[in-house]
Amino acid sequence: EGPESFPPLRNEAAVRVLQGRMKGIQGHCNSCYMDATLFSLFSCTSVLDSMLFMPFPLCDRNVQGILRDEIVNPLRRTGFVRASSVMHLREQLTDKGQCSSFTNAEKDPEEFLNLIMQQILGIEPLLKLQSGGQKEQECYCYQIFMDKQEDLVVPDVQQLVERSFLSSDLKLVEIPSCFIIQMPRFGKEYKMFSKIIPSLELDITDLLLDSPRECCLCGDVATLECS
Repeated sequence: EGPESFPPLRNEAAVRVLQGRMKGIQGHCNSCYMDATLFSLFSCTSVLDSMLFMPFPLCDRNVQGILRDEIVNPLRRTGFVRASSVMHLREQLTDKGQCSSFTNAEKDPEEFLNLIMQQILGIEPLLKLQSGGQKEQECYCYQIFMDKQEDLVVPDVQQLVERSFLSSDLKLVEIPSCFIIQMPRFGKEYKMFSKIIPSLELDITDLLLDSPRECCLCGDVATLECS
């Protein structure tokens, strides 16, 4: 018999199971970067459920089991994950990685994703990016980098992604199977935006390399792009 699975929470079920006190993933000892990442990846979407079940070539079955049985399934079943479960995962990551501080220090979500996806599960990179016609680069998530812009007070994710790609002269080489986006920095010392509106859908038409698009003047297929 295979491992038990619970589907991601949708619509009314998501509100019923996840709303209220003592819901979500319990924080402990600088775990917020991992708690927020795990909640985003698994609570309401199944796009990355292969991480929980697939026997990837390099896959560490122990870490995969903890992720599935102690974190994702309880989150989807009861809406709550206790801090000890996340600490169990952090201890395993410390054993497997070259870094000894996964159990106590605050990390960047990208560092966590690279470790678990690349080194522990052996998943192929999710994104292929190209900057200014140079060699394409592969990665697991995209972090929004941009200068402070006065006209953006309460931006949405669509605006942030488009402006970040534009300022870095970036294009997506192909449509990604999963597009993990890390929002701009928000720490004790510095907050770029006090709020960001989630875009429920993301239009990546203008972010794709060599994708046919219409001319904004005549409506035919465009031959030139003006940034």
